[in-house]
Amino acid sequence: MEFIRHFIHLKPHHRHCVATIGNFDGVHLGHQVVINQLKNKAASLNRRNLVIIFEPQPQEFFSHSTVPARLTRLREKLLALQRYNVDYVLCLRFNRSFATLSAEYFIEHILIKQLAIEHLVVGDDFHFGQGRKGNFNTLQNYGKKYGFTVENWHTFILDNERVSSTRIRHALINGNFDVARQLLGRPYTLVGKVSYGQQRGRTIGFPTANIFLHRQVSPIKGVFAVKMHGIAAQPLTGVANLGTRPTVDGHHLLLETHLFDFNDSIYGHYVEIEFIEKLRDEQKFSSFDKLKQQIILDVQQARTIFQMK
Repeated sequence: MEFIRHFIHLKPHHRHCVATIGNFDGVHLGHQVVINQLKNKAASLNRRNLVIIFEPQPQEFFSHSTVPARLTRLREKLLALQRYNVDYVLCLRFNRSFATLSAEYFIEHILIKQLAIEHLVVGDDFHFGQGRKGNFNTLQNYGKKYGFTVENWHTFILDNERVSSTRIRHALINGNFDVARQLLGRPYTLVGKVSYGQQRGRTIGFPTANIFLHRQVSPIKGVFAVKMHGIAAQPLTGVANLGTRPTVDGHHLLLETHLFDFNDSIYGHYVEIEFIEKLRDEQKFSSFDKLKQQIILDVQQARTIFQMK
């Protein structure tokens, strides 16, 4: 998969593709159906497929602090799209200048002049351009004029309800990781680089691998039984705290993972944390001794969970 950061980096070999446009937050089962639809059409035309995404997501740009938590950051989204054999991902920088582009400009200068698209797959409720004036009909009309076709993407229904990022977010908030797994088509994970922390966990006998999440809001918070992928041939089990560490007056989101029966240094490694089950909410303790006592209980509970699975 080739990642293209903004349209100024488009090359001649990216032209004449079959494309889709969207946030693809979570790259869930519904998105996977669209990707398969995209790949099938591209194969029938002997063309490459292209997914167009935005960074930040438009709702994040316009709503700022009120926007819902993302399921996937850009790196996580790209890893998921690569898993489903997307050829190209074009990431458009959504800033003030981009937000003022008219729907007509977007079609004529990006879709036609830059990409020379041959087929486009979008939702029939898709809106774009300044004031969200562009829609499915706009694209169809331009397609007739410039020789590309437009297709409505298929909605995926599970248990009589549409699969959506909002539905998955709701499942995660309620600790329903089995439901989230069903809707995603894979376990819910977060990806990040293991960094040096304050090493407070080591002082109470529970060293942790620390991952700074680089996001304002997380769809989940609390203490979890987890698996870490990316270090050994088999995933490593452990217990993780995702939050702001109120006991030490922390302010930034941090994912701290204590791995069972593991003492190797893994600083600098990119890892993937799979969330198995929520143990409790994050809480503030009056002392490190009280925190240590609770962690002992968390570890015991998590080990029991893994023994039963």
